[in-house]
Amino acid sequence: MGSAVLIANRGEIAVRVVRAAAAAGLRSVAVYAEDDAAAPHVRLADEARPLPGSGPAAYLDAAALLSVAQAADCAYVHPGYGFLSEDAGFARACAEAGPVFVGPSPDVLGLFGDKARARALAHSLGVPVLPGTSGPTTLDEARAFLTEGPGAGGPVMVKALGGGGGRGMRVARDAAELPRSGSAAARRPPPASAAATCTSSGC
Repeated sequence: MGSAVLIANRGEIAVRVVRAAAAAGLRSVAVYAEDDAAAPHVRLADEARPLPGSGPAAYLDAAALLSVAQAADCAYVHPGYGFLSEDAGFARACAEAGPVFVGPSPDVLGLFGDKARARALAHSLGVPVLPGTSGPTTLDEARAFLTEGPGAGGPVMVKALGGGGGRGMRVARDAAELPRSGSAAARRPPPASAAATCTSSGC
């Protein structure tokens, strides 16, 4: 496998990875959706290869990205942020296919992608965390947390259990806002096999 890095992203972060790769003496291989063919990261990279499709969905096609990485003899896959950067399945697929995923291990991504498991780990290590529910939370349980439990007086943050980067976070300032906030959190764009269940924590 060669000394090249596949940049599995677009835009400003892809440009930054192109520059970092050059500074490290690595060849940069950009990818682009059909509507990004003229994007700066495509022009600046040492090599650029097309992805099938257009728009953000093209950069979520793990199989296509790995196919390009292998065809371009890339030793590394840098996911940037967003898209597949927090996808444990993609990190695992990279490990199985050969290129090094530049980021946390699949196990770490899987753990921290599940907010209930991440909170439990923090508790077990003595890391202070805000008061919150410990797993999937029903609307009635969220109301009780906000009106009688540690979240009494509000506001609270309603967060989808899966995903990261702030996806699925909604504020509920009082019990009347919980149904709307919970529904909005559960409807967030799914990054990768994230659970459509919510947890509440005091703000």
